[in-house]
Amino acid sequence: MVIVTVAVGEERDGCLVGFFTQASIEPARLIVMLSKANRTARLAHQASELVVHFARAADRELAALFGEETGDHVDKFSRCSWEVGPGGAPVLRGTRGWTSGTILERLDAGDHVAHLLEISDARVDSDGEQLGSQAVSAMEAGHPI
Repeated sequence: MVIVTVAVGEERDGCLVGFFTQASIEPARLIVMLSKANRTARLAHQASELVVHFARAADRELAALFGEETGDHVDKFSRCSWEVGPGGAPVLRGTRGWTSGTILERLDAGDHVAHLLEISDARVDSDGEQLGSQAVSAMEAGHPI
């Protein structure tokens, strides 16, 4: 599982994402799928860059914040530690690390939008086992799927 963050002007949001994959080695590219139902996807539609955070198994509380709450009702960033990152998008503190990328393409994929990112920056912050989908399977999404 990853947490994707985005900023457009003064607005920012983020969400827990299970659908993502490496798309190319050279150039380094990643595909991230954002649910059309959430505010993060609406902001990403206007953004030029996304930040993808690799959550640790120990980050379950952070995953719950970004998976069970919606930016339509809650300022998630008032409840966690972060700093301004590439393109103005929030970079969450305490995850395994993150990568950021310029959005090259958007593709309608049904109930999600695929965002093809060209990686522009990355950082490893800490060790730890990656947070898997089984660890969050009982969470209730902030928006209906």
